[in-house]
Amino acid sequence: MPGKLNGKAPLHPLRRSSLHLTSRPTQKETLMSNVLITGSSAGIGLETAIVLARAGHTVIATMRNLERGVALRAVIERERLPISIVQMDVDSDDSVNAATSVIRAQIGHLDVLVNNAGIERTGSIEGTPLADFKAVMETNYFGALRTIQAWVPDMRQRRSGCIINITSVAGRIAPSPLAPYSASKFALEALSEVLAQEVRPFGVRVAIVQPGIIDTAMARRIEHTATDLVYPQVRRFGHMFEASLDTPTSPTIVAAKIREIIESGTATLRHPVGPDAEGFLAWRASLNDQAWVEWGALPDEAWYERVRNDFGLDARAKRGAADSASAPVVRV
Repeated sequence: MPGKLNGKAPLHPLRRSSLHLTSRPTQKETLMSNVLITGSSAGIGLETAIVLARAGHTVIATMRNLERGVALRAVIERERLPISIVQMDVDSDDSVNAATSVIRAQIGHLDVLVNNAGIERTGSIEGTPLADFKAVMETNYFGALRTIQAWVPDMRQRRSGCIINITSVAGRIAPSPLAPYSASKFALEALSEVLAQEVRPFGVRVAIVQPGIIDTAMARRIEHTATDLVYPQVRRFGHMFEASLDTPTSPTIVAAKIREIIESGTATLRHPVGPDAEGFLAWRASLNDQAWVEWGALPDEAWYERVRNDFGLDARAKRGAADSASAPVVRV
């Protein structure tokens, strides 16, 4: 979220420079790596599987529902890519254990684990059922933890490997109506920090990828969050997403960043990605906690004006359209 920092003019969050892909690997282990990606049926996971396979890596693309793998299968067949699709529900111990056994039998060892599977629920804390909070944490946090615990022993013993956890700028910024999602991503960020300390002596790298607003089905659902009659933050945050998505950023940019992390051998922990990510994080860091709370609690007109001034987004213009009911959440 680029802000109006130090008196500078606002920057549109989708008008920053793009990343530069590192072309020459510096670690032998990352050459032609065996890579497991969770949540590969759509969005960032799908694009990452394709980008890595085109680069020569062997990819295991996992997904909860194999019927949703139609788009990926079409690309695999058309381009003859080195991608295998394996069913795995990260919410299930049994499913993760079974898939891990299949993958070990198929490729022997894993060089890179990309924890991408995720879901969202939106709404006020008062109005969101406890079951929704549990569902998001189960997939976004415990799901990643399950796959990490399945593969860390092998990586530790081999003294080689890379674990990439996909969080979000919402893993460092907690806006209404993203309480369930932000809580899960904050938790995954903390887990990643601890994991990085534990496995560094064994030659295993940990990286956190923090996308900004990326044009995925999840982002489009947030764009159409249902109106809450009590809490205006729910409605107007959807308007801000809608304004950002008027100039969409493809998930391919996140896939390219993941490839860069794998092939460069970088030990950097956090990697904001997307034209708005660094700006969002810098803007939040420029506010003390009181200013942040006040920003989210502003009345409508003042809030829309701040969004225009801080981010260059005309979210107010989106208020004319009828608020849509939330689309059903689909797990990948």
